[in-house]
Amino acid sequence: MKSAPDGRLIPRTTFGAHHWLSTVTGPPPVTARYPGGGGAGGRQAPAPGPAVTSRPTPHRVRSGNPGPYLSVRPASGGLTSGPSTAGPDSGGVRTEAEDGTDEIGRSAMVTTTRTVRTQLSSQSFVESFSANVRGFPDGPALVWRGEPVSYRELNDRALRAKAELSEADIGAAPIGVRCAKSPDSVALVLACLMDQRSFLLPSTTLPEHTLQELFRRAGCTRVLTVSDSSSGRYSWAVVPGTDGTRHNHTRHNSGVRSFSPDPEAVTFMLTTSGSTGPPKIVPLSEGAVDRFTDWAGRQFELGAGRSVLNVSPLSFDLCLLDIWATLKHGGCVVLVEPSQATSGEYLRDLLIRHEVELVQAVPMFYQLLTRVNRDDAGELSSVRHVVVTGDSIAPQCLVQLPGMFPSARLYNLYGCTETNDSLSYEIDPTDLPTSALPLGDPLPGVRALLVNEDGTIRTGPGTGELYVSTPFQTSGYLGLPDHESRFVAHPDGADALRYFRTGDLVHRHENGSLTLEGRTDFQVKVRGVRTNIEDVERVLRTHPDIAEVAVVAVPDLVAGHLLHAETRRVPGSALNSLLLRRFCADQLPLTAIPTTFRITDDPLPRTSTGKPDRHLVARLRRTEG
Repeated sequence: MKSAPDGRLIPRTTFGAHHWLSTVTGPPPVTARYPGGGGAGGRQAPAPGPAVTSRPTPHRVRSGNPGPYLSVRPASGGLTSGPSTAGPDSGGVRTEAEDGTDEIGRSAMVTTTRTVRTQLSSQSFVESFSANVRGFPDGPALVWRGEPVSYRELNDRALRAKAELSEADIGAAPIGVRCAKSPDSVALVLACLMDQRSFLLPSTTLPEHTLQELFRRAGCTRVLTVSDSSSGRYSWAVVPGTDGTRHNHTRHNSGVRSFSPDPEAVTFMLTTSGSTGPPKIVPLSEGAVDRFTDWAGRQFELGAGRSVLNVSPLSFDLCLLDIWATLKHGGCVVLVEPSQATSGEYLRDLLIRHEVELVQAVPMFYQLLTRVNRDDAGELSSVRHVVVTGDSIAPQCLVQLPGMFPSARLYNLYGCTETNDSLSYEIDPTDLPTSALPLGDPLPGVRALLVNEDGTIRTGPGTGELYVSTPFQTSGYLGLPDHESRFVAHPDGADALRYFRTGDLVHRHENGSLTLEGRTDFQVKVRGVRTNIEDVERVLRTHPDIAEVAVVAVPDLVAGHLLHAETRRVPGSALNSLLLRRFCADQLPLTAIPTTFRITDDPLPRTSTGKPDRHLVARLRRTEG
C-alpha cells in the first residue's frame, strides 16, 4: 500500500500481481439487466483461465481486490477500491493510475450509488443456478450427512417448494422461513429467490416472542417451515397478531411467472446478532446479493468441482459466500450438520473426505480443529482458501493454521451483516502477526473512512470509527425510522453514497495498516477512566489456559461501572481467579482489571450468529449479585 500526500491509504493492486483469480469456472456469463444501467453496458464475468496448482509466494500486506484494479482515490480521502476501466461507463469515479495522473477528468468527481453498482454489474443468481442445472444436472450441489444432492435434485426440490408458495393465497406478501439447515431448507430459500419473494430468515434459536415480533415487523403474515425433512413436506403457520391474509400485497399475473432480474427487489431479510441490542432486520436486494456472489466467485475460484464447507447456520450472513455464491458458480456445498458443529473430529473428517477447498468460519471452528490436529502433514492439503471472520482469533490458534492447511492462502475478512464483507487481508504464514490481525484493503467498489469523534475525517495515523459503503449493503434497517443515525452521508459531502457507521474503532498505524481496536459501544467509564472492554478481552485471550472470554460492564453506584470477566478454561487447566487476577495486573491498568471473574469448563453463551452473548452474561451477573 502507499500513502497519499494527506496521509490517506491508497490500495495498490496491479493486473497480474495476484494470480489466485486465474480460475473462474461454472456456467457461461449472463449479462443481467439493470434499470438505467446502460443496457448491454453491464460487464460480464471474466473468462475462465488456467487452474492454479500451487500457492504463490505471499506478501506481507495483500489487497483483497482481485483482478485488474488500479489505485482509486476519492476526492475527499479514505480507503477505496474500484475498477480500473476508464471511459464512458466509468460513471464518475475519480481513478488515479500508478503514476498519480487522473484518468478521468475534473467533470467526473462525484460518485453515486448507481455509479458503483453499474461498475460492478453482475449475473443473476437464479439465471446462473438454472444454467448449472442445464449444464451439469448430475453434478453435486450439496453434500448432506455423507450423501450428495445433485443440481437436478436440488432444483426439483426448489420447484416443489415454489409450487407450495404459488398454492398459498398470499399474493406477493413476504413470508417467514423458519427451519434448520438441510437440503430442503436450502431448496425453500431457492424457491423464494426463484419467485422473487421477500423472506425473513431469522435464527431458529431466538426466543419465541422475539421471532414473532420480527415476523410482524417484516410484514409476514405466514411462516413456512420444513415439517418433514425426509419427505420434503412444508407446513404453514399464521403469525400471531395477524390474520394470515395477503393484505395489500398483490400479484397480478397469478400463473406461472418467468424470471426477470430485478436488482432493486428485496429478497433476503437477515437479522443482526443482537449482541448490542434487540435484533434488527437487514433487507438485501437481489442486486446486492448478486454483486457479492460474483465477487466471491472470482476471489475464491468457485466453480464446478470445487467443494466449500458451510459451517454457519442458514440464517447467518456467512452463507451468502458458503452456500449461495458456491451454488451460483456451480460448486458443491458440504453442509455441516448443526448437531455436530462443535465436534472437531467430525469437522476434520468432512474436510478430508470431501476434499474441501474453501473454508470460511469464526475462530471457534479453528480452535476445535487445533484440538484434534494430529500433525499429519498433507491431510488437509486440499484446502486452498482459509477465511477467518466474525471475531478476533487468538494468537496461539493462528500460529497453527499454516501447518494445518499447508496448501491454503489465509485471509482475515472483515464485514458486518449490514454491509457484507468490506475489507480483506491476506495473512503471510511466514510472518504471522503477534497482535491484532490487520483488516487489510477494501474490496472492489468499497469505500472506507476513519471518522473522529467530532465528525471530521481522520487522514493520518490514529483511531476513529470505521464508516464503510459497499456495493453489497442494505438500504437500512426495516421498520426502524431511527436507522438514519447509522446510515449516513459522507461527512464532507464528497460523494452521494450512503455510509454505514460500523461502531468499530479502528486504528491506522504509521505504516498505514488498520487494526480493530474495539467498539464505540464497548467504551465505559470505570472510576472515571475510559476503558475499552474489548482491550481487556484481548489481553485475557492471550492467556494460554483461556479458551474463550467475555467481559461485561456492570453498573455500580460508586465506580460508575465495574468489569466482570466470564471465562472458559482449556480442558485440564487448573486456572483460578487468583492466577487470572495476577495475570491481568501485569498487563492492564488498575481500572481495567475485572473486579470479578467466573471460570467455567462449559462453553460461554452465544448469540444466534456465534458471537459471545454479552447481554446474557451481564444479566446473569446482575442476577447473581
